[in-house]
Amino acid sequence: MSSRKSVADILPSVSERTPLAPDAMETQLSRNTPTGPDFSHLASHCAHITPIPSQSYIERQDALARTLRSLNASAYVAEPGASAAYFANISSSHWHLSERPLLLVVQPITDEHGETRANVSVLTPYFEQTRAKLLPIPSDAGVTYTAWPEDHNPYERALSLLPELEGATIYVDGNVRTFVTDGLQKAAPKALVSSAPVEVRRLRERKSTEEIDILKCANEATVLAIRAARDHIKIGMRESEAGQLVTSALTAAGLKGGFALTLFGENAALPHGSGTNRVLGKHDFVLVDCGGSLHGYESDVTRTFALPDSVIPLRYQALWGIVHAAQQTALEVAANGTITSAVDRAARKIIKEAGYGEFFTHRLGHGIGLEGHESPYLVGGSDDVILTGHTFSDEPGIYIEGKVGVRLEDCFYIDDYGVAQYLTAGVGAPATGPWTP
Repeated sequence: MSSRKSVADILPSVSERTPLAPDAMETQLSRNTPTGPDFSHLASHCAHITPIPSQSYIERQDALARTLRSLNASAYVAEPGASAAYFANISSSHWHLSERPLLLVVQPITDEHGETRANVSVLTPYFEQTRAKLLPIPSDAGVTYTAWPEDHNPYERALSLLPELEGATIYVDGNVRTFVTDGLQKAAPKALVSSAPVEVRRLRERKSTEEIDILKCANEATVLAIRAARDHIKIGMRESEAGQLVTSALTAAGLKGGFALTLFGENAALPHGSGTNRVLGKHDFVLVDCGGSLHGYESDVTRTFALPDSVIPLRYQALWGIVHAAQQTALEVAANGTITSAVDRAARKIIKEAGYGEFFTHRLGHGIGLEGHESPYLVGGSDDVILTGHTFSDEPGIYIEGKVGVRLEDCFYIDDYGVAQYLTAGVGAPATGPWTP
């Protein structure tokens, strides 16, 4: 007969167990609940940065009105999202999209001083108008709310705001859903409903000083979060564990919606990951692509780095140096008046001449602001012109499947002198070596 005791023999019966006092129970729970590293020191970095003030929204609306008038357009229409957030503080978090359209309509009008100003209206479902009127829309002259009952055509109701439809040009934001654009055109067959042109898009693409300040702090905080998390990443840790450290640090830094694509070794050769959960080996690079938002403005930073006790093959360290050189070359080429594709081409040339051109498989970069990816893009085939106030990611990479992946990413802006400056420069970025992210 076996001498092993069952669990029932070892544990006391329910009637024999002594219940824990509430304070003892709390102590035991605290001992049993795992706690992560303390990243609270990161909170102070962006504590002084304030949201965009109401007056700036009004100035944006009036700039839009002047642009519409210069283009002989009657109105601009946007749904809740990045553009509506830019002009009227109506983000998709304020109002989630559904099959029932809520539309921001901006028209140019002439005030009593002969100046072109913005007339701001909101089309809302009838049963949602009370909630719609709670939207935090800054306006000098007030906002007109037009409600449409369920048994009425919402697009006809929206267009009733315009004094004249025949021959009118109505611009819709590029992110407006197709069924909304089609509905507007059908309701106004004698008008032209068209995607907003570059003159309108540039109003949001070119960032103001206050926007640059927010973007700087968001991206700086992201670099600090990566560095803080790196101190707690260990050989033998899984990608998911390291990713959780990074997102915890981003949250502690005050960034919302933090994300962290965390890839080890050969998994980093797939730029968006493999879907596995690799254990970090001693010879593996760590690639972290992460970011979050500050007052609605996004950050995006990638570091490929080694730990203090990593032993990275020299050939992989050489790849790191090539990518770093390509990143720096792109920054030097980007300037006011440069074509976006030229910047992509300059970075790609560095990697190609080093013998790894076929392994740089994606565009160099994207615009960044209220969206993590927005126009214009640093990509081959583009003829967009870089201007002061534009902001981009600069993220070259080398990806050799089954072996290694290296990507470095910092975002930059074009300053008032037409020169590219890293948004992360305030914390000593970009990275200077595989062991110094």
